[in-house]
This record gives sequence, C-alpha cells and structure tokens, in this order.
Amino acid sequence: MASAAEQLASNLNFSTFAKAEDLKKRLWFTLAALLVYRLGTHIPLPGLNPEAYAQAFRGQAGGILGLFNMFSGGAVQRMAIFALGIMPYISASIIVQLMTSVVPALENLKKEGEQGRKIINQYTRYGTVILGALQAYGIAAGLESGQGLVVEPGWFFRVSTVLTLLGGTMFLMWLGEQITSRGIGNGISLIIFAGIAAGLPTALAGTLELGRTGALSTFLILLVIIVAIAVIGIIVFVERAQRRLLIQYPKRQVGNRMFQGDTSHLPLKLNTSGVIPAIFASSLLLLPATVAGFANTSAMPSWVTSIVAALGHGQPLYMALYGALIAFFAFFYTAIVFNPKDTADNLKKHGGFIPGIRPGERTAEYIDYVLTRITVIGALYLVFVCILPEILVSQTGIPLALGGTSLLIVVSVTLDTVAQIQGHLIAQQYEGLIKKSKLRGGKRGR
Repeated sequence: MASAAEQLASNLNFSTFAKAEDLKKRLWFTLAALLVYRLGTHIPLPGLNPEAYAQAFRGQAGGILGLFNMFSGGAVQRMAIFALGIMPYISASIIVQLMTSVVPALENLKKEGEQGRKIINQYTRYGTVILGALQAYGIAAGLESGQGLVVEPGWFFRVSTVLTLLGGTMFLMWLGEQITSRGIGNGISLIIFAGIAAGLPTALAGTLELGRTGALSTFLILLVIIVAIAVIGIIVFVERAQRRLLIQYPKRQVGNRMFQGDTSHLPLKLNTSGVIPAIFASSLLLLPATVAGFANTSAMPSWVTSIVAALGHGQPLYMALYGALIAFFAFFYTAIVFNPKDTADNLKKHGGFIPGIRPGERTAEYIDYVLTRITVIGALYLVFVCILPEILVSQTGIPLALGGTSLLIVVSVTLDTVAQIQGHLIAQQYEGLIKKSKLRGGKRGR
C-alpha cells in the first residue's frame, strides 16, 4: 500500500499548483535571483583590454578556462565580476567536509545538530574568503603577465581585481543562501545550473553551424543528439535509483496501550557522490595543459611537453586517467558524505534494526558492505556518462557545454528542483487537510 506522501504526490495537479501561493512567490524569487546572477556575468572587470583578452581566451578555451567558463555561465570568457563564480565556495565546502572526518573538534560540531552546522557553515565562509582571495590574486597576476591584457598594470589593478572578484563570489554565495531559504532550495546548485544552461543554446547553435559549414556531417550531428538523449535518460534512471534497506522498529507500550512496531526503509542512492567526481577529475586533468599554455613551451624539456601533449583533451591517456579519477573520487567522496557507523548508531538509538543483522557494529558493517557494492555501479555509471560524450566532443569538435559533465549537472539539478517543488506542493496539501480536519472538529464540537 502506498504511503500518505506517495498518495498526495500522485494527486498533485495544476489546480494544486495554482492554489500554492507561497510556492509561486518562492519561484518568482528564485527566477529574479537567477536573473541578477545572469546580469552580473555580463559586467566586465575594469582595467582590461577586451579585444586582447578575447584573443587570449580563445587560445586557452580548451583547457581549464573552458571548464570554468562553462560553470560560470560565460563570465570567464568575458572576465566579468562573477568570473570566479561559486567554485571557491564549493572547494571550501569540500575541504571543510574533509576536515570534519579528520579533526575531532569539527567532528563533534557536526554531531551537535543545528548549532554545530551553523559554526561549520561559518568556517566554510571563512575558507571561501581565503580561497577566493588567492584565486583572484592569481587571476590578476596572470592577466598582468599577458601581453597587452591590462591597460595599466600595477598594485591598484591587482587590489581592485581581488576586491571585485572576491566580492562577486561572496555575493553569489549570499544569493545562493537566499535562494535556499526564500526560494525553492538548492541555491548553489541552481546557480551552477543557470550558468551551464545559459550556454547550451549557444553550444547547440555552434554545433548546427559546424554542420552548415560542412565541418560536421549530418550523421555526426544526429549521432550527437541521439547520444545526448540517451545519456539524459540514463542519468534520470540512475539518479532516481535507490537500494532500500528494510528497517524495523519493535513494539512499544505507552501507558496501557501497546503500539505495533513500524517498518521503514533506509534509502541508499546508487550515485551518492553526485557530480563532484566529474568536476574534480576534469579540473585536475586540465590543469597541466592550462599551465603549459601560459608558460614558455620552448624552455620546457622535451619529456614535459610530451606529457602535456599526452594529457591533452581527447587523448587516450587523458581519457584513461579521467575515468580512473572519476571512479576514485566517487568512492572517496561517498566515504566522506555518508558514514555507516553514524547511521547505525542513530538506528540503535531510536530502536531500529535491520532484520537478521545485530544492531551496532554489525549493522554498520552491513551498511558499508551494501554501500560499497552500489558505489561500484555508481562509479561505472559516472565513468560511462562522462567518457562517452567526451569522446564525441574531442573527435567532432562540438562545444564543451554538450559534454557529459554539463549534462550530468543540468539533469541532476533539474530532478532535485522538481523534487523540491513537489515537496512544497505536498506540504501545501497537508496544511489544507489539517485545516479541514480542524474545521470539522470545531463544527462537531458545536
């Protein structure tokens, strides 16, 4: 028999959405916030020579700059005030999560509930400021080293660039938090989604233009479209897939009444790590090519240039290392975000147990056993989804925005957003049912 939540979800329709005034306000707020973000990606950084920078960017678009430009919604290509994007905040969040598994003080804060999470979030903001300032200064120094990129090089340009780029990142962090609290949730993910989605029409138009000029055949364009649709279908299927562990709760007595034991499920996603492995793997592998692009290649030893060439986008070594790093980060990040021991302790504290498994350490070992095996499937799925489109991108020259990482982010965030909207609608229906029951109770009392 379906649960009450599932029954309510099946009854959701347009009339329910029309009555959800709070949800509509949240949607309008989210759209307005994303519009502000898109406007910020078109405000250029002061002190640059636009023509010289555009020419320099075209030479580095295939490296890590192209990846960051995709995540920032084209802000890197225009060197806008939001060029750093939200990546320093994501990096700081991952570093803090890693430290919570190593530093006992942070681990204790994580267990303190809401108050502990607020302190950890504050540490994340401090880390964002530090990482953002370092990256902004690196960008300023890199721009000054370019030929004719900066109109007036000097400390004034460096300080103004650091303050502008860091201010843009901090504003995006605040904007994401506002979308999470006052919008429909997933603020940081929606900002990344908006940046990638904004580049998809241009990428599609660029692909069709390649077909019009004869650079791509009609067969290859159709193949790219078919692969993209198939990849989207696979992402939807796997991202919604779960391995549910049956949880039972014993009978309990309250006063003279005996209540029957309840049953529930512990859902374990096949892809617990999300899109983080693909982002990390891409960043690490594109870094050598980007550094080599800014450096003087004639002064490098021959073996260094050979390694850099082998790690170029689309090369066999690049693809092999890309798949291996994705698989590694899938296991690594899953181990960080999901702790079987904590889950087993929480089940034991509330009297829950897995049938046939002793509570405590045995339950933790069993959850870890199941999680490891489904993570193998999740890692293989990530490798397949990211590698197959990358092969097409490298062989055909289609834009990077149609690659596996971008499709994975867009589809995953879309699924999460739809789930958030359904959650708000279900809460709206629950509130309506409660009000009706109170009115009926009042009438009966009269």
